[in-house]
Order: sequence, then C-alpha cells, then structure tokens
Amino acid sequence: VQLVESGGESVQGAGPLRLSCVNSGGVYRSYCMGWFRQALGKEREGVAMVNIRGGSKYADSVKGRFTCSYVKDDHILYLQMDNLRPDDTAMYYCAARIGTCYDPSNTYSYGYWGQGTQVTVS
Repeated sequence: VQLVESGGESVQGAGPLRLSCVNSGGVYRSYCMGWFRQALGKEREGVAMVNIRGGSKYADSVKGRFTCSYVKDDHILYLQMDNLRPDDTAMYYCAARIGTCYDPSNTYSYGYWGQGTQVTVS
C-alpha cells in the first residue's frame, strides 16, 4: 500500500478545498482509510475516516464541514473541506489500516501513511 496525497494549498476565507489520496499497491477486502492532521506544535489528530465497505467517522471539529469519501474503482480517498477556518491549518495526512475504522481519536492503529499535504487557511 502506497499513499500519495495532493490538493493542499493556501486559501483565504472559507474555501472550499479538496484533498486527494491515491492508494496504490495492495488492495484488501476490508480496510479503513482516513485523514489526519497535525498543526505546528500540536499532536496529530484524526479528521475523518471511511471504511471501504461502508461507514464513516468524523471528528467533532469537522462534522458538517468536511466530507470524506472513497472511490473504489479509482482507489482514491477524498476530503472535501468546506467552511474552512484558520484553525484547520495543518499538514494533512492520508493513512490506511487493514480492518475496520476506529474512532478519530485513535491515531496509532494505522500502518500506512502518506507524506502529507499542507493546508493553510487565512
């Protein structure tokens, strides 16, 4: 499994902005893909995750503003971000794990990570 993110940029105001994560390599019958972020000087936090077999979870801070989706045929994970705020500024990472999705507070059960893409909101 190799994950490559793209789409991060500097935006002014509420956006919108869409991040993409291409999943190349291994494909499993059941796995979870998610977005995490880490702001400067802060710990990494879960943003949203989706089980490719159905179901998604969101951090409270992004509910109603962000939408996470996975296109199976293209093996691409998206994060649609609307109503962006300055506190959404962070490096955003795509991650994957074999199995079900955990609560967004779980940031340590993912074995595959991308290199990150920077989102700056001003």
